[in-house]
Amino acid sequence: MPWRPAPSDRFYRVIVRTGQLFRAALGLQVICTGEENLPAPDPRRGASRAVQPGTGAVFALTHFGYLDFAVVELMLWRHTRAQLRFLIHQGAADHWLAGPAISASGHVVVGYDDRKDAYDAAVAKLRAGEYLAVFPEAGVSRSYTVRECKTGAVRMAAEAGVPVIPISIWGAHRLLTRGHGFSLRRAWRAPIRVHIGEPLRFGADDAADLATESLRETLQHGIDLATADFPLPAEPGAWWLPARLGGAAPSERERQSLDAADAARGRRRRSPRPTG
Repeated sequence: MPWRPAPSDRFYRVIVRTGQLFRAALGLQVICTGEENLPAPDPRRGASRAVQPGTGAVFALTHFGYLDFAVVELMLWRHTRAQLRFLIHQGAADHWLAGPAISASGHVVVGYDDRKDAYDAAVAKLRAGEYLAVFPEAGVSRSYTVRECKTGAVRMAAEAGVPVIPISIWGAHRLLTRGHGFSLRRAWRAPIRVHIGEPLRFGADDAADLATESLRETLQHGIDLATADFPLPAEPGAWWLPARLGGAAPSERERQSLDAADAARGRRRRSPRPTG
């Protein structure tokens, strides 16, 4: 188990500054629409947003690449100096280098099996006024369309009495995603489109599965808007484009088959091995 330091505002700001330097060095062009749907800037405590009960929110993010989190983190910091907490899988938290950084940033770690503690911690943070980021798809979508979503984001928001803010990110997957490593050529002055949808509110009486499907449709609508005016023309059969738009990404049926194979491998890894 890696060393786990206490959450530190100073460390979080170091991470943000590092991300800002990375973005500036590459000349990344982040194009946002819907910023009026972000929470209004709150009072600050020092250099960061002051967390106040009743002002929390769940940020539901699409997940096509490994840098989606950084795009939204930097956007929100610029808007309101907010420290965005993420739900992060135990596998990442166990890493010798990432683990301490995750702990110092105040993120919520979701265990391999027992997830109730993480759920309760997330709801408590939301009630306290924290901003919590969730990837409802629970993994990278290789089809580059929004796949089936888990109900956790909707259930946490309903229980804490806070809105869900849908954020669709398009183009960051060109920089780094599953099966495609980082390329300086692709990253140099690369455009990234972000669309922030209107806040969604769900109550305790709302069916979680139906509300989650509504969230998925909203996220996909944001992706559709982002792809429609993406400033980088795509060559025919581009790997980073969905099959329905003429790209070489897996179709929905192929993606579902690949996801099922991944899930089966994960179950085999977690199952106890026979002894004796």
